[in-house]
Amino acid sequence: QLQLMESGGGLVQPGRSLNLSCVASGFVLENYGVGWFRQAPGKEHEGVSCMRRRNEFTYYADSVKGRFTISRDSAKNTVYLLMDNLRPEDTAVYYCAAVSSVRYYDCSRYGWREYNYWGRGTQVTVST
Repeated sequence: QLQLMESGGGLVQPGRSLNLSCVASGFVLENYGVGWFRQAPGKEHEGVSCMRRRNEFTYYADSVKGRFTISRDSAKNTVYLLMDNLRPEDTAVYYCAAVSSVRYYDCSRYGWREYNYWGRGTQVTVST
């Protein structure tokens, strides 16, 4: 069964950090581009960060640039999103996704509907 599973979310105070994990099963994640998306209540999916397959290109949304870091551990078939200096506006459900297409070098050009596999999400809440 092909699936992604996120973990690592939780409730943290502003300024603290969380490290989200996304484990793939049933396929080799290194051969796919990966993206992290988030969705706050009443809002659209927002692309937070992405990495082209084999780590050839990374992208960060302006709202998280300098605070979030995407990385991949191929041996563990896992992608991470390290989130530092969290803000209340980072509160959302965070999803990881994998895309098989190699049409774009810049992975930010893929809309969320083009991703092939999705995890179920992990809640991140930043609050005092």
